[in-house]
Amino acid sequence: MEEKKIDIQSIIGFILIGGILIWMLYNNKPEEEVQDNPKDQTEQIVEKSQQEPVQEEQARDSVANDSTALVAAQKKLGAFGYSSTLSSAQGGTTTLANDVLELKVSNKGGYIQEAKLKNFKTYDSVPVYIIKDGNATFNLNFNTTDGRSLNTENLFFQPELTENNGSQVLSMKLKVSENEFLEYRYSLKPGEYMMDFSIRSQGLSGVLDASQTPNLDWQIKGYRHAKSISYENRYTDLVYEYGGGDDDNIRSGDDEEENVSYIAYRQHFFTSILLTDTPFEKVNFNVTDLVEDEDVDTVYTKNFASTIPLELKAGELNYNMNWYYGPADYKILNDYDRNLDEVIPLGWGIFGWINKYIFIPFFAFLSGFLPSYGLAIIAMTIVVRIVLSPVTYKSYLSQAKMKVLRPEINEINEKYKDNAMKKQQETMKLYSKAGASPMSGCLPALMQIPVFYALFQFFPSAFQLRQKSFLWADDLSSYDVIAHLPFKIPFYGDHVSLFPILAAIAIFIYMTMTTGQSMQANQQPGMPNMKFLMYLSPLFMLIFFNNYASGLSLYYFTSNLITIGIMLVIKHVIIDENKIHAKIQENKKKPRKTNRFTRKFQEMMEQAEEQQKKQGRK
Repeated sequence: MEEKKIDIQSIIGFILIGGILIWMLYNNKPEEEVQDNPKDQTEQIVEKSQQEPVQEEQARDSVANDSTALVAAQKKLGAFGYSSTLSSAQGGTTTLANDVLELKVSNKGGYIQEAKLKNFKTYDSVPVYIIKDGNATFNLNFNTTDGRSLNTENLFFQPELTENNGSQVLSMKLKVSENEFLEYRYSLKPGEYMMDFSIRSQGLSGVLDASQTPNLDWQIKGYRHAKSISYENRYTDLVYEYGGGDDDNIRSGDDEEENVSYIAYRQHFFTSILLTDTPFEKVNFNVTDLVEDEDVDTVYTKNFASTIPLELKAGELNYNMNWYYGPADYKILNDYDRNLDEVIPLGWGIFGWINKYIFIPFFAFLSGFLPSYGLAIIAMTIVVRIVLSPVTYKSYLSQAKMKVLRPEINEINEKYKDNAMKKQQETMKLYSKAGASPMSGCLPALMQIPVFYALFQFFPSAFQLRQKSFLWADDLSSYDVIAHLPFKIPFYGDHVSLFPILAAIAIFIYMTMTTGQSMQANQQPGMPNMKFLMYLSPLFMLIFFNNYASGLSLYYFTSNLITIGIMLVIKHVIIDENKIHAKIQENKKKPRKTNRFTRKFQEMMEQAEEQQKKQGRK
């Protein structure tokens, strides 16, 4: 209710001031009328001289009444009523801009009302705005010594725009007097998305209530910028750093945390980040998903909100901060050397390490001289598969050994079909003598998982792929479309993407070559048919990747084609199954030293068999 009174009195003051200005303009008008009026000028002067004393008396009374009302309005506003008398109280904005960023700061509230990225467009060719049309608020709530609770979003700041060494500096002051004020200070350098920002007060130790902590509320509703609502929303999140800047101290989502050094509202490929030199003691975070139905076109993706208590020192505020409005580009964020690269979801642990120190630099190198980002993806895929080819060779060699041993394993299964323990024991002896192991085929595959997962994280986060076309795909960071459907299929979508179809076919051929026959051959009685796994991966690729980045599907398609080619070379050129069989038979004749683990396992099997026999005799 108190805020409503402030607004009413402000309006009354503006009306009265406006009335005085109109009256003054009206009084300056007759001199021009004297020249144009056909009346005798002498008669006009006489009439004017008779009217002037009356008008002057009325003016004095009007000014006195207006001044009394204005003083009364200021008193009701409290100490900050001074700001309502400034010219900035008429509203309006002040613009800060360089060659990449344009910011409009509102006189009312002193916060950024519009943030436009000049060099980027949305999926439908509209300029990228991070802030526009009231989707963001930045409000400092504080209590005064006279028992009032005020919000800066309702108060008027006095703007002063200057230039300092090429930087634009905007001082927004909420004044009690000329020497007593609360100031927001913005400083934007040329070519930078990052600007200096500070909140400080001067001479307000007797105005701000030190017993009540001021709260800073920062909120943004993230605009949709991409073609796929669900895909963009998946990579839109609130990320913050706490506890001193350790890489392990990065979190996302709703929470309450202490010692926070930066807060990032990531909107997939664009982000807003508030950094502070003095860590915030405690911050309460909140994220709300605004996409209720992905089938319905939407304006916003998520709502981000942070409540930040600010500490008063000697009754004053003094926080030096930075504000970043720009692309979620790893290179740009990493160059600031403030751990901002952690805002980008590159994966945790070894996965993030592989992306940061291998894939990102290597992809930047390839895209630097190749004419297309699609060709850069293909080139990187070829190199990755060549590097992993020894692992592929070992995996296929293990499969070849198991294929050669299959007749003997079938004999063991038939001979000991009624004794599972003995069957297992004899099978392990055969593997040991032949120098083969079913695990040797799994380990190489496990070694490739970190690489595959790292790439799965890399492509959706690669800002360089945004709106880059290749073949029929007009944007490698979004899905490609070869046909639109008149209806929507659950989990699939309302369109058909070609790259996932090609990738699914390639994966099916690969799995047929590597696992199809072995799964069927290894099928045990009573066990479910595992051959369906051969169809599960292609089906997963076909359905769920239909809405993923086409660059990721292009990678998997190329990767599986290359792997199929490598395996054909290994099978028909490098590996000779007859030689493998001869080698196995030779190994079986040689005394083979078993390792400690194998000996221990055999002893356990023998003990279990002996125990089984005793129970049978009883």
